Amino acid sequence: MHSLEGAVRSYAWGSRTAIATLCGRRVPSDHPEAELWLGAHPADPARVILPTDEKLSLLEVLDADPHGHLGPYTVERFGTRLPFLLKLLAAEEPLSLQAHPSARQAAEGFAREDALGLPIDSPIRNYKDASHKPELVVALTRFEALAGFRDAHRTVALLEALHVPELEPYLGLLAGQPDSDGLRALFTTWITLPPTALLALLPRVLDGCVGYLTGTENGREFVEEVRTTLQLAEFYPGDAGVLASLLLNRITLEPGEGLYLAAGNLHAYLHGMGVEIMANSDNVLRGGLTPKHVDVPELLRVLDFGSAAVPILDAEQIGPFEWRYRTPAPEFALSRVEPGPGDEVVIAPGGPQILLCTHGAVSVECAGTTVDLDSGDSVWLSHSDPETVVRGRADGAQVFRARLGELPALSRD
Repeated sequence: MHSLEGAVRSYAWGSRTAIATLCGRRVPSDHPEAELWLGAHPADPARVILPTDEKLSLLEVLDADPHGHLGPYTVERFGTRLPFLLKLLAAEEPLSLQAHPSARQAAEGFAREDALGLPIDSPIRNYKDASHKPELVVALTRFEALAGFRDAHRTVALLEALHVPELEPYLGLLAGQPDSDGLRALFTTWITLPPTALLALLPRVLDGCVGYLTGTENGREFVEEVRTTLQLAEFYPGDAGVLASLLLNRITLEPGEGLYLAAGNLHAYLHGMGVEIMANSDNVLRGGLTPKHVDVPELLRVLDFGSAAVPILDAEQIGPFEWRYRTPAPEFALSRVEPGPGDEVVIAPGGPQILLCTHGAVSVECAGTTVDLDSGDSVWLSHSDPETVVRGRADGAQVFRARLGELPALSRD
């Protein structure tokens, strides 16, 4: 067991207070802090703190002894890379509309762009690695998001409620075929509108949104969706993603609730702070709400246009003080540990694990060594570490536990 130091990522949409406050640092921070990465992604690996206070990249540690740290099962199933990436995420402003590829799409896309000679850091490269990127976010604060295409019939009702004559030709694409094919046709049309057509349509749609919120003849069914579209237009004026936002489910997570996003799910995080875990990948296909490269043909190959509500995940209790968020991802599992003062939670050995304290204080004991964790602190548990005990040191202690999603009878040999 070793203390772990995460890597802070600064993006314009991040917060100057959220991560710094959780980690007990001064606020406001010098730059917007969007994410704290706790993993071994080559772009920004966390650092393991040795007893001598020397700090080593987790990548270096794994490279030196992959079987000892990851275990034979992990190496056989996923190779010598840590299969998951754990993050703190703080969105002060909306992120881009984006989707992630399936495992097959990622492998094919990475090989194709390699063959074309595109550098890994090229701004027009879609695939930074050959892995897929299923992900789970669990809210620490109220967390707002767009995720997945809304039921087509309800989207027709929303667009009709805006009373925008200029929308009629586009509305017909979906009203005449209220299914995944109709959603594909409408989304494709909007995302590829010529700039002049977009600049003519978008202001009329925004006027319709304002009219919906201020009018007395409308119901209240789509208030949050319409308000979100207006807010996005302020952040990303003239962006086709503002129109696309009208097609997606608007979701609010309360603290402790989770959202799982499989391959092909078009989504955008809007505001809030959460713990996020994903397969160890950086593959993103953007669909708007960004000045960055949008590869429309590749995005359309990746997107799942099936319309359905995206379920909010409630954790399932698996022990006296532990709750797990069930997902189908083999690369990761995430659980929430909440021991009261003096309560103990036993962490079984086997496979790589990361413990991240997000509130209060705990102590972690392993092989005769004890590490005290306060909010924002984390530890690395290797496959070779024996049974570990987490003890609550204060009221309201909360720790997130990241590990493998597939848990056979893991041998430590």
